Amino acid sequence: MKEKHIALFALALATLIAPAFAQVQKVGDPPEANNMRLVGYNDLQARSAYQPTIHHQGDRWIAYIGHHGGTPDIPKPVNPLTGQQEFNGTSIVDVTDPAHPKYLAHIPGTEGTYEQGGAQMVRVCDGKTLPKADRNAVYMLRVFGGQAHEMWNVTDPAHPSLITRIVEGLNDTHKSWWECDTGIAFLVSGAPGWRTRRMTQVYDLSDPAHPVKIRDFGLPGQEPGSTGPVPTELHGPISTGPAGNRVYFGYGTNKGGMLQIVDREKLLNGPKEPTPENLRYPEVGQLDMLPLNGAHTTLPLGKMSIAEFGKDKDSTRDIVMIVDEEILNECQEPRQMVWFADVTIETRPMIISSYTASEASGNFCQRGGRFGSHSSNEFIAPMYDKKLVFVTFFNGGVRAVDIRDPYHPKEAGYFVPAITDKTDKRCVKVGGEERCKVAIQSNNVDVDDRGYIYVVDRANTGMHILELTGDARKIAGM
Repeated sequence: MKEKHIALFALALATLIAPAFAQVQKVGDPPEANNMRLVGYNDLQARSAYQPTIHHQGDRWIAYIGHHGGTPDIPKPVNPLTGQQEFNGTSIVDVTDPAHPKYLAHIPGTEGTYEQGGAQMVRVCDGKTLPKADRNAVYMLRVFGGQAHEMWNVTDPAHPSLITRIVEGLNDTHKSWWECDTGIAFLVSGAPGWRTRRMTQVYDLSDPAHPVKIRDFGLPGQEPGSTGPVPTELHGPISTGPAGNRVYFGYGTNKGGMLQIVDREKLLNGPKEPTPENLRYPEVGQLDMLPLNGAHTTLPLGKMSIAEFGKDKDSTRDIVMIVDEEILNECQEPRQMVWFADVTIETRPMIISSYTASEASGNFCQRGGRFGSHSSNEFIAPMYDKKLVFVTFFNGGVRAVDIRDPYHPKEAGYFVPAITDKTDKRCVKVGGEERCKVAIQSNNVDVDDRGYIYVVDRANTGMHILELTGDARKIAGM
């Protein structure tokens, strides 16, 4: 009888701990999903991927993917289209049939690892939309490692051609924004002389072949010649264009973060000499976050009607979603997550709620690599507007978040891709020794007008094309 009790206890203990061990991914395991399913996949030549931009190009849908520079221990991948080893750059993939994506071209980036190499950021505009461009052309704005911003002609996406270097000799670049209807671009740059790694250079790219610089912009204390403490660096802006007349800047990736709300017209047409007074002039409001948290993506959700406030005098609120970026592996820093800010009174923005994927649901701190939020979709497809957003959580995959009540956001679905034999390891120091694990690192995500979700992997696992199922699909009305 005693032996039987011991056996039953052992079985119960194994049942309790099995899920945690089962959640450590290995090659051959299926993806983990709830209310989301895999439609198509491309390995992106096993390159570390950052930004996917999906463009409806004539009767085709083309994905333009910016790549990180890779890691020191992985040689330059071979591009099968050329047979040559090429530094990570920009992948161009036809996703017209999302179940069978077709790799069209790879444009090499610059030598270097991580964000200093490759060509991580990409935006695309049609010439017929840009005010002064060739109406028959399609243009791609990308970074060239940390050194430059470039303009490419991608009218034939299988045969891209360089048009011009917009600006070069930079110390860094990152997540820029380009308004297709005006041509105004907010380029995240490390301009020589500025006291910060990243600030903003504003350019008129309405004629992509002839860039016109408008101004440099940053926080007071970052400008050349200033003294004292240097405010935290820029991560990226999102503009609402002339109609919204606002630019939302996110500063401080994983610590000392800030949301800055800027009057776009004043930024473009106000005094341009980078003095403290001129840098403050276009600012409408700012929200300082905790020293523990940052602001990777500052996505304006616009004016939202709050059902709970339906009988109140005013049931509408202006909401901005702030997504932090986790930096350290295996939860060795405070959790980075998603915050919702009420900016109805722009001079006094206030955090009203938050969201994070559940660590316990997947034993994510033990899986290896980063676990925490990173980035959200930035294109708002009609079926998702004010209903759903998609946020990457590195080894937690991509999460669909129900935002119909931004005061109480909740998870509506998730997809954690399967690892492959190309998935790269991620390491931490333990007792002076390096411990490495292989794990999914879902990096950035975007959507298209058809409702497909595109998530790319930082650890060389490729691009996964997803669609909603079940209750999440019902939320979108699909």
